[in-house]
Amino acid sequence: MFDNRYLRTLIIPLLIETLLSVTIGMMDTIMVSTVGEHAVSGVSLVDSLSNLFVFLFSAFSTGGAVVASQYLGRKDRESACFSAKQLMYLTLSFSLAVALVLLAFRRPIMNLVYGHIEESVMSSALDYFTPIVISFPFLALLNSSNAIFRSMGKSRITMLVSIIMNLINVSGNSLLIYVFDMGTAGAGIASLMSRIVACVFMLYKVTRKQEEVHIEKPLKLEVDFPMIRKVLKIALPSGIENSVFHIGKILVSSTIASLGTASIAASAVFNGLSTFANIPGTAVGMAAVTVIGQCCGARKYDEASYYGRKLLLLTYLMMGITCAVMYILTPELAILYNLSDEANSLAIEATRLNMIQSVIFWPFAFTVPNYLRAAGDAKFTMVVSIFSMWAFRVLLSRILGITLGFGLIGVLWGMFIDWYFRGILFTTRFLRGKWKTKTVV
Repeated sequence: MFDNRYLRTLIIPLLIETLLSVTIGMMDTIMVSTVGEHAVSGVSLVDSLSNLFVFLFSAFSTGGAVVASQYLGRKDRESACFSAKQLMYLTLSFSLAVALVLLAFRRPIMNLVYGHIEESVMSSALDYFTPIVISFPFLALLNSSNAIFRSMGKSRITMLVSIIMNLINVSGNSLLIYVFDMGTAGAGIASLMSRIVACVFMLYKVTRKQEEVHIEKPLKLEVDFPMIRKVLKIALPSGIENSVFHIGKILVSSTIASLGTASIAASAVFNGLSTFANIPGTAVGMAAVTVIGQCCGARKYDEASYYGRKLLLLTYLMMGITCAVMYILTPELAILYNLSDEANSLAIEATRLNMIQSVIFWPFAFTVPNYLRAAGDAKFTMVVSIFSMWAFRVLLSRILGITLGFGLIGVLWGMFIDWYFRGILFTTRFLRGKWKTKTVV
């Protein structure tokens, strides 16, 4: 169904888009580092919490993309368009509700999640938190629009939007942090403005009738619960999986927070730099939703298996390069964060250890499950992810990091063991072909 030229056209823009997406968060952290270590820590804590909801929005987008892709595989354009409209209803209503609750209970939520932290860190976190939460509805609609275009294989448009977002974000950071001295609040406002502009642009694009999948009559309310259930068949398990996964990550962040400001700051650097190494796997995972989703919609399961193996090999080749480069450049990149000697040394050790583990185990644990979701096997990935997160990452992180006194490095080993477990189960599931019995449309 897809030649190499099509795959290149789909994946290369996704690589660039993922790189730019990672850069936005990283630039916020780097640029507020001039304010002080407390600002870096505050932004890191907010990102850990806000990512819980960002990935929930992404779960809805994934559900919509899978349904639209499978309808396109069946050559049913009308149903693909209608599923896209239901996706927009879901993401907008959910993101608005989340934003209102978080804005009303900002400090209590931060206190509940992270417990007692230094007041300077808390103040910086709350200043950054407010504009980030306000941006949630815009981000949710943007993610859904992007997912719709990816289902058509048009990833170049989403890449261009990411470029625009980055230019606005970096320019806004420079002006608000360096000129107006607004600190973490300035970084948050710059991110908010970038998301608003990108959202408006993508909503314009996705409502144009010349697009293969578009939102028909966007101002006319047309709620269709059977179609919403199809979207939720993927979105709900993925959303539960992502939310539980990131609640676990927040608890791990809480464990790290109890280790002191140096460990929090080192973790912020580690998270930022390590994400770059995973960019190929993330991009290929998004491409797999389109490719495998359309194959399954057309009931061409042998082709889906073929493309799964091909995309996994491509992931390993690209991640081999990114992990090697990041391992070598870690000391130079860590300097950009202006950390203390203790935090800088810890960040380098943690990041390099992660590079070694990522190049071997990350694709099995995080790229392969996207194959299963694209086929409609989202419940299996949900059950495995939830069990693995709580049994290994959350529990072992606390035991190794605090009880046995290994600190941040102990926390990381809990994460690696989580990767091993989920990678074995997801890969076995894909190779045995049980996912071929699942249907969405």
